[in-house]
Amino acid sequence: MEPAENTISEPSTTMDCEGNADGFEKVKSKKSQKRKRAAGEADMESEEAVAPKRPQFPPISGDKLKGGADDMRKIAVPSHRYTPLKENWLKIFTPIVENLQLQVRFNLKTRNVEIKTCKETQDIGALTKAADFVKAFVLGFQVEDALALIRLDELFLETFDVTDVKPLKGDHLCRAVGRIAGKGGKTKFTIENVTKTRIVLADTKVHILGSFQNIKMARTAICNLILGSPPSKVYGNIRAVASRAAERF
Repeated sequence: MEPAENTISEPSTTMDCEGNADGFEKVKSKKSQKRKRAAGEADMESEEAVAPKRPQFPPISGDKLKGGADDMRKIAVPSHRYTPLKENWLKIFTPIVENLQLQVRFNLKTRNVEIKTCKETQDIGALTKAADFVKAFVLGFQVEDALALIRLDELFLETFDVTDVKPLKGDHLCRAVGRIAGKGGKTKFTIENVTKTRIVLADTKVHILGSFQNIKMARTAICNLILGSPPSKVYGNIRAVASRAAERF
């Protein structure tokens, strides 16, 4: 038997009405392309699935995390807060030393409260909490209110100036501060109770202590008062926002 000759498939030809021959090539089906693509993707996924495992490291101790050196924070105390600091020093000293295991002192030369870590300090965030606690008291908050910064993790302290909201001068600035405080502090107490925050008015500075969401509500109400909104309208707005926030939780 003679070996079979190699046959080469030629494209099929068709004749048009003028006798010209046009060549047509076979078109690959889309189903086969989709199958090949799906098979390729499956191979890639299998390669990614066999990724190397992540290395596991043991937890670092507090001493190594601190770097071996003791850290220190200094909080400047203005002259008008010397007497309150002296009267409430025991209330400030006790939680910092006994609960946070830190060292604290008041430097008479530099007029700073110095807080320092020691060997007994276990929490690396204790120094920041103590510094925020002392700073809140220096800004004018009561010791009981500032103590919440040590006990709770979701409390913050925010400060802004009345002139940051609107550049006021003279009597206009005094009236803006008066609208924030209200008669006998009524407006300020109402905003504090509704938003569950603590507010301190020190000249043209406004200090707010509370959670992030509550600070936002109190700040919005105070800004509206500075811009000239009547207190009754501000009361209604913050009560509506507070009720919506309570429904979410």
